[in-house]
Amino acid sequence: MDDLGAQEQAVLELIAANPFAGQQDIATALGLARSTVAAHIVQLVNKGYILGRGYVLPASKRMICIGGAVLDRKYHAKKELIFETSNPVDGYRSFGGVARNVAENLVRLGVDISFVSIVGDDETGRSLVRHLRDLGADVSQVITTTERPTAEYAAILDPKNDLALGIADMEIFDLFSPSYLDRFWPHLAAATWVFIDCNLPAATIESLLARKQGARFKLAVDTVSSPKSAKLPKDLSGIDLLFTNHDEANTILGITEPEKRLKPKDAAAALRAAGAGEVIVTMGAHGYAVATEEGVVTMRSVPARPVDITGAGDAMIAGTMYRVLSGEPTQNAARTGALLATLTTESESSVHPDLSARFLSAGMYRIPA
Repeated sequence: MDDLGAQEQAVLELIAANPFAGQQDIATALGLARSTVAAHIVQLVNKGYILGRGYVLPASKRMICIGGAVLDRKYHAKKELIFETSNPVDGYRSFGGVARNVAENLVRLGVDISFVSIVGDDETGRSLVRHLRDLGADVSQVITTTERPTAEYAAILDPKNDLALGIADMEIFDLFSPSYLDRFWPHLAAATWVFIDCNLPAATIESLLARKQGARFKLAVDTVSSPKSAKLPKDLSGIDLLFTNHDEANTILGITEPEKRLKPKDAAAALRAAGAGEVIVTMGAHGYAVATEEGVVTMRSVPARPVDITGAGDAMIAGTMYRVLSGEPTQNAARTGALLATLTTESESSVHPDLSARFLSAGMYRIPA
């Protein structure tokens, strides 16, 4: 609470002792004018120490996930794909989106999660929101619009379960303007961590980074794809933990020529030099690099028997954040992220349907020494 003045601290202590205290009661107890108390309460809301009307105090460890909410359609090819003709497949539909997948993983692990996104005024959007709510996530800040349908993504997987082609209708996320941040800022400012994906517009990401300077929460960001990673500013200051893959990392750094591409370890270090607090650069089955103030290390992935790789990157984020929220250093936390990524590839779902804290703990023996 180093960002609080003496009077703000005193006001907060009285509210914690009696959340129903009126402004005049607080003013009388502290010998202040009521208008002064009102101004301090506004600052306490903006800094995330209280949640607004009713002086509700925030949970001690709470995370908000903001970004993509998508209907995923997956098609597994039964034979080698032949383009420009019909191919036999097994079809499967599920809910997806990077931020949504991260939120579902975390709520299944017992984390206090709020999810913020934008969906269409359609049955797909209503079902998607209802599904997360039924799992226990707070979805009260999800925006519904009539301007665009809920986002959809289709993945075509080859017989080896590798992605052959992905197509997406994501224009709805362009509607998530910076003005929406004002709508739920007190909710946001009270979080311990905020996670966003780069499905958000560049202007919204820029606005969030600017406003974060006066808030207490830490910010984690996932780049989603090489084109979407370009939405991040050149100065990555304000990002406490950046998740990206090898290709996306080089895109952020402006490196497009193959012969000049940085290795994952060097790319992670370069992204830290660009302002990010900590960086995880993933390489799929080949492992990942973690850059912190202690240095950069390359770590092995957890061996897998993959069925479907969709959602593995999101699981990596969720598993890492699960341990970070518990106070573990990022390098150690990423090992749990790698395990959850592997467990997810061994399921047909983008989020493992059996996931729980106990299920994850049972697989810890698989993490390489």
